Formats: sequence, structure tokens, C-alpha cells
Amino acid sequence: MKKLAAALFALALLLTGCTGESDAGHAPTAAPTAAVEPSAAPAMTKYSTVFMDTFDTVIQVIGYAESEAVFSTYANQVYGSYLYMHKLFDNYNSYEDEGIVSVYTLNQRAAQEPVKVDPILFHLLDFCRKNYGQCRGQVNIAMGSVLSIWHDYREAGLNSPEQAQLPPMDELTAAAAHTDINNLILDEENMTVFFADPSMKLDVGAAAKGYATEIAAKLLLDSELSSFIISAGGNVRVGNPPRDGRANWGVGIQDPDGSVLGTSDIIETLFLSNKSVVTSGDYQRFYTVDGVNYHHLIDPDTLMPSTEYRSVSIITEDSGYADLLSTTAFLMPYEESRTFIESLDGVEAIWVFPDMHIEMTDGAKPYAKSQGAANK
Repeated sequence: MKKLAAALFALALLLTGCTGESDAGHAPTAAPTAAVEPSAAPAMTKYSTVFMDTFDTVIQVIGYAESEAVFSTYANQVYGSYLYMHKLFDNYNSYEDEGIVSVYTLNQRAAQEPVKVDPILFHLLDFCRKNYGQCRGQVNIAMGSVLSIWHDYREAGLNSPEQAQLPPMDELTAAAAHTDINNLILDEENMTVFFADPSMKLDVGAAAKGYATEIAAKLLLDSELSSFIISAGGNVRVGNPPRDGRANWGVGIQDPDGSVLGTSDIIETLFLSNKSVVTSGDYQRFYTVDGVNYHHLIDPDTLMPSTEYRSVSIITEDSGYADLLSTTAFLMPYEESRTFIESLDGVEAIWVFPDMHIEMTDGAKPYAKSQGAANK
């Protein structure tokens, strides 16, 4: 896969433009482009690379650097960071032969004895547990037993669409009896994790990619590549403004039906810097049973996919926090969801409904092209 990433990077260098109105949508393209800089400052060039072997998505990094060598140095660090955290946060594979304790390993061993973990994984678990109350129980990393059932039925349905089935409710209900987050015992002094309920399982998917993206962003903000945009599926993190005279990066919000209808896949463009835009949507991972699509965002009360929205996008600085909030807001009825978001400092949201109409918080409007935001 590293060879594939290198090949894609070489291909990107041959391209002659980037996406029309947004720097980050869902079709990663970019080219090295000379930027206009003050005469006293070193010339900056825009570079881009993509890699595809982490977090089951295409991850693109675009940034302005003095040279390709500088860009490649930091892009490779970002890649290594994502690859390592992908393994740490993986629910379905063991990496013990590499000396890595993953979420999968915890789910196998942590009910027998406390398991020592990497501080990055420990702090992700601690972050999610501490925010469980603020997220009103909508995002529960202890729901792994329920989510693994949905995962297995979704995979089976994708592999054999004609035989796709829904998980039996009695099976889901039985698993839901083992989702009490208070049974997740974290010992910060020893960096260990223990499950007080032997049948509890973890699933960190609601925060893992955003959390990893924020770590990668902090790495770049402290580097020579501080003018950047990272697009990791539905998670976008932008750093300092572009070095081409623009004040902001353009970030596209995907049209949930765009790829199906053959129309533009961007329904809104946001212009911003030093922010994250994270989207949870029903079009990202789903399978079809009897003509109905069932996605991966499971309501902890009904144990079924929520049908309130097509997508919810969160605008705030920290990408890990935005990841948690996008799932939380997606799983709440609109009035509750909006009240919840508006109660948080420095957080804005955009809701896309099944009939495709859009609502956004007042604080989101200054970023939005449709509301008159300008890329200047």
C-alpha cells in the first residue's frame, strides 16, 4: 500500500488544478501550484498526497511548503501517525506480533485482567468516557457488543445482497445489556484497561478517525507545513490559511445523493481556517435489506439506525471532539439536537434532512457560501 500511496502522489504531481470551489470535498485532487508570496518570504508551492490503507478511507494531505522534500517529510510523518493509530484503534485485527495492543486485543483480554495500553489509546478511551455525559449517552464506546452484531450483518449483506437480513432484535437487546460504560475501568497511573463486565466490548469508531486527525493536525501546526488541509473521509481539518493569498480553505459538504444522481457531490462550501468540519451521514457505510438502506449510526435507545437526517456536519476546532459531536447530533431529534449544539461554546452545525433541505446554526452561516461567505 505504501507503493500505491507513492504512485498516487506521483500522479497528483502531474495534475493541473484542484477542485473548483473547495479544497476538500470527496474527490481528492491537487497539484503543486506556485503561490503568490511577499518578496521577503520564501516562495511556497502547494503539494498533495493521498494514502488509502488506514481507517478504511482515502486520506489526503494538501499543504504549502518551500520544497517537495519538506512537504514529503511531514506528509510521511502524518502517514506514519495515521497508520499507527489505525492499528491501535482497530476493532477487528490483532497486532500483537508488532507489539501493539489494539482495541481488538482489549476486547479479547481486558475482562480477564488489566491490560497495559499505549498512552494514545488510553487517552482516547478516557476522552470518550469523560464526554459520555456531555453527549447525553448518545455516543457510547462500550456499545461494541451491539455494533459488532450490526457490523457482521452488514458485511454479510454486502457480500450476499440477495440474502441480506436485519439483526434479530432479541440478539441486539441481549447485547445491549452489556454496554454500561461504568464497567470500563481505566487506571491512568498504570495505563491499564479492565472490563468489569466480561461480555462488554469496545468500539471507538465514533471518535477514532477524528481523534487521529487532530493528532496529525497538531503535528503539522508545529512544523514547517502549518498551512495545510487534511481530508479523511468525513473528517476535514484545516490549519493556517493557504499561502496563495486566500484567507481561508474551502471545505465541501457532500450531497448524500450526489454520486447516485450523477449531480454535483457538494451541496455547501464552507470557508475557514484553523477549524475542523466533521460529517456523520447515512450514505457512508450502509447495506440494503428489502429495498431499504440501513446505515452504521445506531441509536442506543432503539438499537436501530437513526432516520432523522441524511447528514450532520460539525464545525469546531478539535477534530476528535467534532467527531463525537457529529454522531451525537445525528442521533437526536432536530429540536433537541439544535438546542444541544447551541449550548456548546465554539461549536456550529449544519443539518441535511431526508427531503434535502438544510438548517444551520447562526454561527455557521458566516462560513457558508450559500449565506454570502466569501473566500477572501
